[in-house]
Amino acid sequence: MGGQKTHFGFSTVNEDEKAGKVAEVFHSVAKNYDIMNDVMSAGLHRVWKHFTIHTAHLKKGDKVLDIAGGTGDLSRGWAKRVGKEGEVWLTDINSSMLTVGRDRLLNEGMILPVSLADAEKLPFPDNYFNLVSVAFGLRNMTHKDAALKEMYRVLKPGGTLLVLEFSKIYKPLEGAYDFYSFKLLPVMGKLIAKDADSYQYLAESIRMHPDQETLKQMMLDAGFDSVDYHNMSAGIVALHKGVKF
Repeated sequence: MGGQKTHFGFSTVNEDEKAGKVAEVFHSVAKNYDIMNDVMSAGLHRVWKHFTIHTAHLKKGDKVLDIAGGTGDLSRGWAKRVGKEGEVWLTDINSSMLTVGRDRLLNEGMILPVSLADAEKLPFPDNYFNLVSVAFGLRNMTHKDAALKEMYRVLKPGGTLLVLEFSKIYKPLEGAYDFYSFKLLPVMGKLIAKDADSYQYLAESIRMHPDQETLKQMMLDAGFDSVDYHNMSAGIVALHKGVKF
């Protein structure tokens, strides 16, 4: 049972093993995820998410799907944008992350529908959502092409997909970024989250993720009629926007 191979960070594993290995990482880091995000990005992840939320053209009553929503940062922003008339689903494939996100939102008085969902097999009807978002989750998916096609399927005509993800940093900064990612980040993971290995994987997974132009083409191949992207922080992250006509 050799099966197809795929990347898990810099390692090569069977495709049917990757989801389980990724799950182990996020079960491990769930409780410290927000703290580590602040430390890893010097708080910039909040700026990136804020920009993403205010980029979307949403109106009261719209329906939004937040895939790999984790601790609920985007879901909170979407809920404020669409109001009580709207509908925002917080989903994640990882039960630990989903529980943390749900509980955080409940503690803030925000009751949203949640779903333990695999992005490659979304449990939602065709042409249902005005907006689909995925922040820092696409790179962990085994079959990114299948996930993008599912995101396209559940969007209404005229709907938008927003993919916020680590990307290809500008070349002059690569050396410093590599030093930070592979020397400092695992140490911070060990000190703060007591888990160096998971943060080593997270750094490796960023390097294995498609660059800006490759992801743009993948979204076009998945069916999106118009795709563009915006680099932030010298290309450390990019926000891709795909529209379904």
